[in-house]
Amino acid sequence: MKPLAMVGLVLIGLGIAGLAIGHFSFTTEKKVLDVGPLKATVDEKHDIAFPDIAGIGVIIAGALLLVIGMKKNA
Repeated sequence: MKPLAMVGLVLIGLGIAGLAIGHFSFTTEKKVLDVGPLKATVDEKHDIAFPDIAGIGVIIAGALLLVIGMKKNA
């Protein structure tokens, strides 16, 4: 299989995963107070959304690369 077609398959997989998951979140620790031996921290939760239109666009781009990669083979 041509490299362009393999990149297309990876993009299709990423687009489907993005549509299925929708968002991901992570937590960071922020230092609030640091005075001598006294330290205070706060955990902050961050959410990052993956728009549906971006997932669809990645799937379409992957499909185009897959078709172009397969045509180069012929």
